[in-house]
Amino acid sequence: MQPDCPALGCPKALYACVCMSESARVHVSLLARVLVALLRWLNSQTEEDRRILAAVTGVQVGRELLNRITGQDKVDAYKRDCVLSIAQFLRQNPRASQAQINAEVEKNVLLFAARVKALETAPIL
Repeated sequence: MQPDCPALGCPKALYACVCMSESARVHVSLLARVLVALLRWLNSQTEEDRRILAAVTGVQVGRELLNRITGQDKVDAYKRDCVLSIAQFLRQNPRASQAQINAEVEKNVLLFAARVKALETAPIL
């Protein structure tokens, strides 16, 4: 059994929906389309289904290359980590003062910014 969301305590099914980045949702959607296209081609082996499989696979490969070049999937993950960390702090400190909340938000935003900045010097592939 998969654990609940570590920050918000919501059920795993909801956590996957709320906490999964747009990039990850698109990846899952494209992967499903590739698998459907592959299954169609395996069942029929028609030229039309082969072309569909090739096109959908090409889109997936192109998307993966774009993510590697732009680092958008990592930025999305860092953003999610930032939000979840703040949410976890609020959950663990329900009586935190506004100054404490501001300090925690600032700390997490600075960490997010530093991680994104580090992507500029990271190797692409």
